[in-house]
Amino acid sequence: MKKYLYILVALLICSCEDVIDVDLNTIEPKLVIDASINWFKDTPGNEQEIKLTLTAPYFANEIQPATGAQVTVSKAGDDIFVFTEDSNTGIYRNNAFIPQINETYSLKIRYQDQIYSATETLKSVVDIDFVEQNDEGGFSGDETELKAFYTDPINEENYYFFEFLNDLPDIPTLEVYDDNFTNGNQIFGFYTEEELEAGDLVTIRNYGVSERFYEFMFILLQQNAQEGGGPFETQPATVRGNCINETNPKNFPLGYFRLSEVAELIYTVE
Repeated sequence: MKKYLYILVALLICSCEDVIDVDLNTIEPKLVIDASINWFKDTPGNEQEIKLTLTAPYFANEIQPATGAQVTVSKAGDDIFVFTEDSNTGIYRNNAFIPQINETYSLKIRYQDQIYSATETLKSVVDIDFVEQNDEGGFSGDETELKAFYTDPINEENYYFFEFLNDLPDIPTLEVYDDNFTNGNQIFGFYTEEELEAGDLVTIRNYGVSERFYEFMFILLQQNAQEGGGPFETQPATVRGNCINETNPKNFPLGYFRLSEVAELIYTVE
């Protein structure tokens, strides 16, 4: 009797496996601007790139590059840096960029007869002092926690964007911090991962950012899965960056134009 019961249950389970086609609404693709100018400490900072892509349907397997654009970044209205596309990839490069702390830069993109622009200031950042490791972190007590300490400058308003990278097949861990309650103190960026092992390398980067980018990224991070959001949840609003469409404001782009000094430390897990 049990044998026939097991067969019946198996048939019922198999009969419930139907393929459901989801008919999603589509819109005209929008330009996505990944314009992150990063000046790593102790480097010239002359090699920079800007990536342009187009939005795609949720189930699309590929992201289409935005090719054939004209991209420039200007500094104080005089120095103009032309970014040239690399073989129809949507990646635009410049090898003669001149980074300058607290200088204001303007981005201009001409794409398909429309002009997109943004303005931002290159922000400085302090060094990472040291990293502290705890092997009994997380809710279960079996995760590796890393704290990357840095000393916030006193009597300044500072904003930080942390990125933690490793060789695990996962997306980077991103965090943003301000010094509203920690001004002038030694504080830390926080990272936890249960699959880290002794000898693994973790690249820790701290970017100096503007208040506007901090607010943009804070809202964006609140909508991801790690913060309780999810891909199938309705987002309250589209997160708008600092890039605008001068030709047709209704056809606004996605993404952000950011300029940062970057402190990097490569940590070996113990």
